[in-house]
Amino acid sequence: MSRIGKQPVIIPSGVTVTVGKDNIVTVKGAKGELTQAIDRDIKVEVNGSEINISRPTEQIRHKALHGLYRSILSNLVKGVSEGFKKDLELVGVGYKASNQGNVLDLALGYSHNIIFDVPKELKVSTVTEKGKNPMILLESHDKQLLGQVAAKLRSLRKPEPYKGKGVKYVGEVIRRKAGKAAGK
Repeated sequence: MSRIGKQPVIIPSGVTVTVGKDNIVTVKGAKGELTQAIDRDIKVEVNGSEINISRPTEQIRHKALHGLYRSILSNLVKGVSEGFKKDLELVGVGYKASNQGNVLDLALGYSHNIIFDVPKELKVSTVTEKGKNPMILLESHDKQLLGQVAAKLRSLRKPEPYKGKGVKYVGEVIRRKAGKAAGK
């Protein structure tokens, strides 16, 4: 039995979960509404204030999907009740970030600024303090979309290993390399 899959997902107050036809789960809460299609072999039951997930057989495929869908449903419930945050830091001389609504204007050391349209489901803000690196703060109820947008922003200028310049997550540790002077 999957250790993660057999644990029930607790539904907090103010969140409603419905399982529709074709195994489509809809979760509504204070932060928004999310839907997720569940594989037809996996059975989802809403019992009072918890969601139980079960699988029909011990096949490897069913075992894998069991834990996967339990984690996805847990993230949906947490997202509509609490929400998720990702913070990115711009490390480098002259690197800047500013936003007008959901449009990010990034100066990342290229010959031109990068204009990035953030999806409307995300809330974006930028922080620039003197003596500190500029930061991009992303918030959303959809964990998957939030991670995808944060990864796309990071890919615009990945942190390089020699000086550590680039767009990185707050708290991310960059593996540093010695320069050519250390080789002698």
